[in-house]
Amino acid sequence: MNIADFIHVTEVDQGPPFAEDLFRRNYKTRAPDFPHHVVAFWKRDDGSFVPVSYVHFTDCGDIFLAGGAATDGDLLRTMSEAQRHALRDYGGLMLATLRYGFERWGPRCEAIFTCCGDARALQTTPKLGFGETGIEYLLVHWTREPGERRRRELTAKARSFMPF
Repeated sequence: MNIADFIHVTEVDQGPPFAEDLFRRNYKTRAPDFPHHVVAFWKRDDGSFVPVSYVHFTDCGDIFLAGGAATDGDLLRTMSEAQRHALRDYGGLMLATLRYGFERWGPRCEAIFTCCGDARALQTTPKLGFGETGIEYLLVHWTREPGERRRRELTAKARSFMPF
């Protein structure tokens, strides 16, 4: 089984209607109300789509910030064993939502940054090429090869938004 058989990842214009409960459960605050919202929808056996995972991308011009990743573990447990196995083989829903954002916005920026302290998330971020910045919790995926000075500038810019 392939996750494309039961998972559809897309950007939605209005994230809170789809992700508010999930975001609030994970972060104890409201979901962002500005672009860009990436949602993974689970296609259930009855044909309906239910939001099961979310991540937010913020356009900061030369960089994007990826944050607010959250997955509904209760919904995951209601999936069939074959679906859960396919998700494990793929690498999880966070990987799927982040990949979507990388493909969509990566070519428009020099780097994508994320804040990460969660042990499970730290298992996923290297699969996307995120690496250390020297700043606690701040990881980066370089979409281009800027010089060392430019790297420091972009990292300082991302740091100014922490936490995100």
